[in-house]
This record gives sequence, C-alpha cells and structure tokens, in this order.
Amino acid sequence: MGNRLILGLIWLDSRLHTPMYFFLSNLAIVDMAYASSIVPKMLANLIMQMKTISFVPCLLQTFLYLTFAVTECMSLVVMSYDRYVAICHPLHYTVIMSWRICTILAATCWIFSFLLALIHITLILRLPFCGPQKINHFFCQIMSVFKLACADTRLNQIVLFAGSVFVLVGPLCLVPVSYMRILFALLRIQSGEGRRKAFSTCSSHLCVVGLFIGSAIVMCMAPKSSHSQEQRKILSLFYSLFNPMLNPLIYSLRNAEVKGALRRFLRKKSSV
Repeated sequence: MGNRLILGLIWLDSRLHTPMYFFLSNLAIVDMAYASSIVPKMLANLIMQMKTISFVPCLLQTFLYLTFAVTECMSLVVMSYDRYVAICHPLHYTVIMSWRICTILAATCWIFSFLLALIHITLILRLPFCGPQKINHFFCQIMSVFKLACADTRLNQIVLFAGSVFVLVGPLCLVPVSYMRILFALLRIQSGEGRRKAFSTCSSHLCVVGLFIGSAIVMCMAPKSSHSQEQRKILSLFYSLFNPMLNPLIYSLRNAEVKGALRRFLRKKSSV
C-alpha cells in the first residue's frame, strides 16, 4: 500500500514529474515485485501444514527474487548519481539527466539484473538433485538451493560471490564517493532552506541504501559459523520483507515534496 501510494502521488502530481521521482517510482515497482515474489508463498506455508513447493516454481522464485534484488541495488546507485548531478551540477542537470538518459539507466538496471539472474539459474539447472529435498529457509534462497544438490557447487558459489562483489561492493564504493561530493556541495550552499531541502532528500536515500545494501552484504559475505544459517534467514527476511515496507515510509516521512503532494491530494479529495 505504501509503494502504491508513492506511485499514485507521483503519477497524479505534475510537480513530481522529475527524474528523481521517476527513479523513486521505479524503486516502488521493484519493491512491490520483490515482496510479491516471496511473501505470498511464505504466508501460505505459515498457514498450511504441507509446506511444499515443486522444482519449477522454486527455480522461478529464485530467479525473480535475484532479479528484483539486483535491480533494487542498481536503482539505488542510479538514484545516488541523480542526487549528485542535481546538487553538484544544478545548471547542467536537465541536460545530463534528460528523460532519454533516465529511461536508459532504468532499463539497464532491469536488463542487467535479468541477465545475471539467468546466469545463476542456468548454472543451477546443470546440477543434479537427488534424495529428500528440504529447504531450510523461508523461501527458495539461492544458497539453500545449492545445498540440495548432490554435486560440487563450487562454480555456482564462485559466480554468486563474484556477482555479489560487483553488485554490492561496487555500489558501496560508488555511493560514498557521490555523497562526499554532495556533502562538500551542501556546505557551499548559502541558503539554509536550500541546504535543509537537499539534505532531507539525500538522508532519505542514504537510509534506504544503508538498510538494503548493508544487510545484503552481511548476509552474502559473512563468514560461516554454527549460527550463520539462522542469522542469514533473519537477514534475508529483513531485506526481502521489511525493506520494501520501510522504503516508502522513509521517503514519504522525510521528503517535503512527497508530503506536500499527499496534502494536496487529500485536500482535493475532501473538496470533492
């Protein structure tokens, strides 16, 4: 509901038809799709005594959640670049972040994520699965699927680790660089109101980046221990369920333009 509200406000309010809110609406779509690929089956398993999933739906769930997770991570990086251009190069913003460039950036996030998830699924399909199959997880998380194979999965794990480094560590290096430049630019802003508005927008984005990328890095790259499986389950539940729910709250509560659009929408409804 929160993500749909964000989408509706951006769609209805022409003041929000800017690149920043274009990427925010893209993030809302990713969050809804991400949660929808996991939560319905998880809720069904909590209610039903027979907690089963067949092979093809399990692979489909793995493919979808990988696609949406990578898309969200890359979208957050694109959003940090958008904020960097808006604050550090405001005079060239409309030229650099044209609608054509915004569309290309959003499409690149989706296409790259689809191809990376397809590589992982292709490597899983080459594995033989035998014996009783029990997934020790809330959903078909890729590491849990690896454990069901009765063959060497080192290639799969190497590709997964390399992809995690590229998708998670790369953005984690790019985002601080962007925000260091943004911080220096904010300090040069003379207007207190302009500085407050820019900081409010950037702090919302940093909260979302920290929650998503931070928990994903801990889950994918934490050393194995006797409690690692249970910890990974809780962390994966956090970033796959709570992050999509928290993102619209963070952006709406800390963003004056979104709150203003909501007030205008409610006034229009009450007047009707």
